[in-house]
Amino acid sequence: MTVPFDIAKQMTPAMRLNPYPMYKTVRTMGGVVHIKQPPICNVFRYEDVRTALGDHARFSSRMGRESGPDSLITSDPPRHTKLRTLVNRAFTPRAIAGLQPRIAGLAAELLDAAAARGEMDLVRDFAEPLPVLVIADMLGIPGQRRAEFKHWSDLVVSGSDQLLMGDQAQIPDGYGEGMAAMHAYFAEVIAERRARPGEDLISSLVSAEIDGERLSDDDLDNFCWLLLVAGNETTTNLIGNAVQAFLDQPEELERLRADPGLLPGAIEEVLRYRSPVQAMFRRTLTEVQFGRHHVPAGELVIAWIGSANRDAARFPDPDRFDITRSPNPHMAFGHGIHTCLGAPLARLESNLALSALIARFPRMRRAGHGALEPVPGFILHGVRRLPLRLD
Repeated sequence: MTVPFDIAKQMTPAMRLNPYPMYKTVRTMGGVVHIKQPPICNVFRYEDVRTALGDHARFSSRMGRESGPDSLITSDPPRHTKLRTLVNRAFTPRAIAGLQPRIAGLAAELLDAAAARGEMDLVRDFAEPLPVLVIADMLGIPGQRRAEFKHWSDLVVSGSDQLLMGDQAQIPDGYGEGMAAMHAYFAEVIAERRARPGEDLISSLVSAEIDGERLSDDDLDNFCWLLLVAGNETTTNLIGNAVQAFLDQPEELERLRADPGLLPGAIEEVLRYRSPVQAMFRRTLTEVQFGRHHVPAGELVIAWIGSANRDAARFPDPDRFDITRSPNPHMAFGHGIHTCLGAPLARLESNLALSALIARFPRMRRAGHGALEPVPGFILHGVRRLPLRLD
């Protein structure tokens, strides 16, 4: 179907909190929404989303036609292959497993502070600081700056929404200044690691080579901000979405309490049911077709992951939250060569965080009955605050 407005720009806060009825309506009408101005093709069905994300011969991850360095998520082979090979070394199963004691310790510290108060805001006091502290450890930068890191991360996400959609007027206040401060900070850290390497991830990337090629300062800067954003936003929303789902479906939480071994599967179901990343962008390299819709080369495609993960053509009874669902081939971490590099870390963090939270506070419940506020933009899915009573 072709519509005269941009579907992403029409999403109200209430719709961002629960976009799933809208997704279902669009899927029943063919699953493709083609916008004329600016030209954008939105795809909502599982198979179409899987095609857009997985077929890198026909769909590019580069969003602009301008020259300049590409980040890991906005590059295509062969450059993407080289970049991913370099950074993969920091995300081996052994490296991720080695983070477990530190993550568990940080989670315990944050929950100790909450227990002393008898209440907490799940997002502000737990789901937000935990992954920021972990990624700060990995990058070798002070965790005390986590408020600043979070601010930069929020600016990147909300600004990217608007820049990709060509809506310059809606770019958040302070975006330019915040991005300049972030890049200046990472430039300083990179220069310091070149002069005095340590044991952190940035030091490893500074010295890494592949085919005799080292990363430039621009490449390193791109890695730093990408890891900062991807390393905390997805996990923060995954933890928050999990607690929302458990509180909304208390029978599933009781199943989990009775059998804690169900937690890994429960996390996969949260990823499907409330995908932290709702959409990804691609650009067509050649003319493609979705159903009856012909999409010319060079057009922006929005692949709606949140919709694909609720598609009844792939998931039986898709609107039911079932922590024992199997199989569960969701695409919450993407699909194909751009599948999220940090997915194992996000799974480990959320597993340790939720396990500790559920064991520590078996009677946790929402505090108050006010409406929740969604995170900014339409790419990410979560809430800004989730007050809980813990007694």
